[in-house]
Amino acid sequence: MKKIEHLGIAVKKLSVSIPVFEKILNTNCYKTETVDSEQVNTAFFAFGENKIELLEANSEASVINKFILKRGEGLHHIAFEVEDIEAEMKRLVNEGFTLLNEKPKQGADNKMVCFLHPKETNGVLIELVMEKKETK
Repeated sequence: MKKIEHLGIAVKKLSVSIPVFEKILNTNCYKTETVDSEQVNTAFFAFGENKIELLEANSEASVINKFILKRGEGLHHIAFEVEDIEAEMKRLVNEGFTLLNEKPKQGADNKMVCFLHPKETNGVLIELVMEKKETK
């Protein structure tokens, strides 16, 4: 693991939450994006080497919608940047962790991602992220 890449925060409405975090962080949202595979709209903030990702459900079937209905708005996940996501996934499976996806999948912000099941991580959803490599 290289560093904490970002903190993911589940919100009901980006239109309400973006201005709140712009004020808190004293910086503008630098990017919004829809991630169809996760049925979410995202908004990103960068400050120093840190990032915050706001996640808004764009479907009732979205895991973010289910999360908010169960727990309300708040911290959803911690994302760790890794050098080689497939090697890290294999290492963590060998350590006894359960992956929520067998192969890395496309995430937001040009990243390949994989999640660890929170039942084995003290209830914290962990995301592994790796910058998507450009193919030539």
